[in-house]
Amino acid sequence: MALDTQALGRAFEPHTYAVGREKIREFASAVGERNPVHLDLDAARAAGHGDLVAPPMFAVVYCASAIGQALHDPAVGIDFEMLVHGGQEFAWGPLVIAGDEIETAVTVADIHERVGLAFYAFASRSVNQRGELVATGTWTQIVRARE
Repeated sequence: MALDTQALGRAFEPHTYAVGREKIREFASAVGERNPVHLDLDAARAAGHGDLVAPPMFAVVYCASAIGQALHDPAVGIDFEMLVHGGQEFAWGPLVIAGDEIETAVTVADIHERVGLAFYAFASRSVNQRGELVATGTWTQIVRARE
C-alpha cells in the first residue's frame, strides 16, 4: 500500500457548536444515561450547575463537524469504502453545560501503515467560550487496502 503522508500535521479551520439543552437530553436518552443532571434542569441546578450537564461522550456531538471536515478532506486521502472506525480517546476538562459554545480545532496527528493497513489519527482540541480546554481527543480511522 503506497501511503501519502503529505497531510500529516495539517490543521483545519475550527468549528463552533452551541450546546443546547434538548440536544443534551436527546444524547443522554440515546445512550441510556440516567443521571438527572443530564435530563432534569432542576436536578442540575440543585447539584450546583447553571444548566443541564452534557455527558462526557457528548464530545462526539460538538466535535462532529470539525472532525468530519478533516476526514473528508481530499488532501488527507481516506478511501471511505475501505474505512473501519479504529477508536476514540478523550481527556476532559471542565464540564460542558447547555448554553456553552464549544470551538473545536482538528489536526492530522499521524498517518502510518502497519500490516497492510493505513492508520489515520486526528487530534481535536475543544475550548469553551471562556477559553477553557474542555476536551482533547484522538480519533483513529483504519483503511483497508483495495485488492
